[in-house]
Amino acid sequence: MDFIQSLLAEGYFALFLIIAIAYVIGRIKVKGVSLDVSAVIFVALVLGHFGVTLPKVIQDIGLVLFIFTIGIQAGPGFFDALKKHGIKLAALSVVLILSAGVVTVATHYLSGYDMGILAGLLAGALTSTPGLASATDQFGDIASIGYGIAYPFGVIGVILFLRLLPKLLRTDIRQAETEWERESTAEHPALNFEHIRITNANVDGKTLAELSFRHMTEATISRVMHEGEAFTPNRHTRLHTGDLVRVVGTENARKRAEVLLGECTDAEIPLSGKYDVQAVLVTNKKVVNKTLAELNLQTSYDATVTRIRRSGIDITPSPRSRIRFGDKLIVASSTENMKLVQKLFGNDNQRLSDTDILPIALGIVLGVVVGKLTFLGLTGGVLLVALVLSKLGKTGPVLWTMSGSANVLLREIGLVFFLAVVGTSAGATLVDTFREYGWQLFLIGGVLTLVPMVVTTIVAKYAFKVNILTLLGTLAGGMTSTPGLAAVTSMTRSNAPQVAYATAYPIAMVLLVAVVKLLGLA
Repeated sequence: MDFIQSLLAEGYFALFLIIAIAYVIGRIKVKGVSLDVSAVIFVALVLGHFGVTLPKVIQDIGLVLFIFTIGIQAGPGFFDALKKHGIKLAALSVVLILSAGVVTVATHYLSGYDMGILAGLLAGALTSTPGLASATDQFGDIASIGYGIAYPFGVIGVILFLRLLPKLLRTDIRQAETEWERESTAEHPALNFEHIRITNANVDGKTLAELSFRHMTEATISRVMHEGEAFTPNRHTRLHTGDLVRVVGTENARKRAEVLLGECTDAEIPLSGKYDVQAVLVTNKKVVNKTLAELNLQTSYDATVTRIRRSGIDITPSPRSRIRFGDKLIVASSTENMKLVQKLFGNDNQRLSDTDILPIALGIVLGVVVGKLTFLGLTGGVLLVALVLSKLGKTGPVLWTMSGSANVLLREIGLVFFLAVVGTSAGATLVDTFREYGWQLFLIGGVLTLVPMVVTTIVAKYAFKVNILTLLGTLAGGMTSTPGLAAVTSMTRSNAPQVAYATAYPIAMVLLVAVVKLLGLA
């Protein structure tokens, strides 16, 4: 027995024991529902009750790894989502926080409980450290008692609610993934090609620049066949009646090209030994963040980029298109120049899978500093910096990017470290707090956790028609619940919840601090 206790006293042993047991339990399914990685916190609660403790630094390390990798992954999508759905997600965050505030005030007048302990309950129910800081500043140490009472269910309740919500709403996660993917790609219609025979006499003898072809049609000509010879065009290429051209673009773009040039035909331009079309990976740091105009491929290499594939989406290239690390470019060029184009962009699969630790370390350092210097705190600072760096893509020689496999591994390690410490910490005081304060305050804390999520779910489903994946991420962000996001992340292959979480979290965090301040006036 002493041997086992001595092993459990070693933080690293207890940490990995919790993780190992949790992963076995997490794979058990009951009516199709399993805890997955969320089982870590429940195992940790039990061991924490029996005296197992873990160093706080493990929690902080796990938190920054998890939040940073989430931000790096969600960054580009976050800013797009902010433009498209910012008002909607902000509105849902407001509904969630204000409904929690209303329940707090109503409880104060109905029960007569001190507003200080209720403010602490509110911060604990939403697992918000900035909220607790605001409450203790406003009401003193009594707020910490309320926080400690509500916090355990704030962690567990959010996880259970988010895990069960798709079942309660009878929503198919896989179908929701498909719908979200369809919505995400709606802004980037599928690209295809067709061959057009030039019959418009007004085009005869004019260059692509004189025709303003790219501006007029938003399509790209990837090949031209003139008098039996196929080649890659540039802006100075002259078109002649009878020429055959291959046009790449969306359906509408191809229709505009057909109106300008002539008529669609089944004839095709065959590839010759002098002409090549290949997919080229962008792995060269030097070209990242440069526009196609800056690279001047047509003049330098007699090459044309006909499409950009990024994160599974085909994007129509334009001179203003900025190249990102990991992009797959479809390039049309002469055979002799193709190797030069490949060298320019890198085209190195191995490089794409490599992970550079320096950007991760620098990004986390910047995030911690921002969190310390602002009201955002550790989580908010690291998340904000990761989002911005991911959007930038590159600063000088530093690439703010990670391979998919590295991101998944670090994110998983971070969240199990975080959940293990949070669970053991909450488990150590859970029973004693029950004995000291009874059930009533715990029930109020539970109500403060569940009612805002229920109200927000109703508004999201019937007023805004929000996709379930976006709703789950918004609820986790609105509740400022990293464990909740961890639970949601394990439920889907889509990054929709992470994008919604990153959008809702900062709004909810700031609003909760303001609501706690206003409680002092109630």
